[in-house]
Amino acid sequence: MNITLERITLEKKPVLRQMLELYRYDFSEFDGSDLSKEGRYGYTYLDAYWEEEGRYPFFIKAGEHYAGFILVRKNQGIYHMSEFFILKKYRKQGLGKAAAFTVFNQFPGDWDIAQIPQNKPAQAFWTSIIHDYTNGNFTDQFSDKDNVRFQTFTSVPQQIRMKEATQ
Repeated sequence: MNITLERITLEKKPVLRQMLELYRYDFSEFDGSDLSKEGRYGYTYLDAYWEEEGRYPFFIKAGEHYAGFILVRKNQGIYHMSEFFILKKYRKQGLGKAAAFTVFNQFPGDWDIAQIPQNKPAQAFWTSIIHDYTNGNFTDQFSDKDNVRFQTFTSVPQQIRMKEATQ
């Protein structure tokens, strides 16, 4: 499977908006979100990805098909995985790992990736991915203040092709 990251242009913002609805629907299992009166979950920071510096939106593509998205934010010199979503059809195939490795390589430096306590699948995913990417050189902590589990590490570009990461 040919996996690529595609920077999301302003013209493709409606596609991301629709995918964010799917993401927020999946996430409602963990955060208890409800639909608005208009029947949407919405996403507060969508416009910021084209209006503010330090925000980077990407589609994850499997061949020519949308398979998910990644929203990265840089704040005070640290990269944050704001949102990461793989469509159910593409899960458990190594696509998420390949996409994460690619974005880590694209943005070398310090990273912080957080998950809410209720989202055990995300915690397992990120600790495994970050362990593999860093060869175990990362911290895994819980913040009582923010009520999140988070991992911190420094990405150093690796010579890895996305195809290899999916095997």
